[in-house]
Amino acid sequence: MADFYQNGLVTTLHNLTQRPLDELEQELASFSRQRPMSLVLPSLYSELQAPALDNIVEELKGATYLNEVVIGLDRASKEEFEHAKEYFSRLPQHHRILWNDGPRLRALDQLLVDKGLAPEQPGKGRNVWYCFGYVLASGRGKAVALHDCDIVTYQREMLARLIYPVANPSFNYEFCKGYYSRWSDGKLNGRVCRLLVTPLIKALKKICGYDDYLEYLDSFRYALAGEFSMQADVLRELRIPSDWGLEIGVLSEVYRNYNTNRLCQVDIADVYDHKHQDLSIDNHDAGLAKMATDIAKAMMRKLATQGHVFNSGAFRSLKATYFRSALDFIENYYNDAKINGLTLDRHAEEEAVELFAKCITEAGEAFLANPSATPFIPSWNRITSAVPDFLDRLYDAVEADNS
Repeated sequence: MADFYQNGLVTTLHNLTQRPLDELEQELASFSRQRPMSLVLPSLYSELQAPALDNIVEELKGATYLNEVVIGLDRASKEEFEHAKEYFSRLPQHHRILWNDGPRLRALDQLLVDKGLAPEQPGKGRNVWYCFGYVLASGRGKAVALHDCDIVTYQREMLARLIYPVANPSFNYEFCKGYYSRWSDGKLNGRVCRLLVTPLIKALKKICGYDDYLEYLDSFRYALAGEFSMQADVLRELRIPSDWGLEIGVLSEVYRNYNTNRLCQVDIADVYDHKHQDLSIDNHDAGLAKMATDIAKAMMRKLATQGHVFNSGAFRSLKATYFRSALDFIENYYNDAKINGLTLDRHAEEEAVELFAKCITEAGEAFLANPSATPFIPSWNRITSAVPDFLDRLYDAVEADNS
């Protein structure tokens, strides 16, 4: 059973009573009259071949309070897009698929390229950004949730708990982050959050001193969770990072735009498991190595906007401070795993810490080499200022593809 402890700058909504799902969904159905709800699912076509997404779609069939499901489909040919339409046709809710590799959406993307406003690299960030644009264009949702398509342990209750804080008209939250326990198959998971983000925040506090932003990040129980929800109006000003810094970048954006009393986190699952990335020790342009570097750069850039000054000496101190802190955390995690009957490989943990320390150095070098880099995709307010009818064009293109 979860505790009720409130610590940090954002409200934590716990799962204290294991409330029945049908009660939650009845309330959500009543909320939907004032705040219709949309769900965004960013997906690779390859995920349609995996059992995780099949279970997710089957579970979502029961989420009848949803007014709209928007699926962003990447890396799909014409035949694969047609298969995706058939695959998702079992959803009873109004749903649309963004065929991101199709000629209509490619033409719209080229329009933004010509104006210097397009996402610079493919990936989840770009996919999510276009899905958010379609949600704004359709106007079907006032509360919007997003979760990944590779969740092996998915249950419909995850979505209900995730969207409840922004769907309830009596709550004042603009943004909600999901959190959960990361363990499966008898072992502790979540290496990047446990062994990079948490000790890196502690190290940055020592290097930078007290900073509200670092206290804010440290308030989240799982800062890298890919599950979050928000009011639809948030989407207009939200700048989406195009790299692996998506989750940290989104947290940074809502911190910039809203008071922390308008933000919350919610316990959405006792157990959570999804597709695991390789550590990628020998290739820092892929896997967890690439993820770690992008996350570290995202945090450094945000702190620079807060007025913190970084140089090569500061980054050397940061690496050393991080490394000591991360090694200490390994002992904590080992003991936590043992008392819960889980396994934890100390060697593998230290191997990950050594890799992440190198990634922090690489992130610092990249920051110093190009401190003015702007990895964010422009906000939708900027897009509609530059191309006033772009959302209408996006809506029409998606409707034409799905007809």
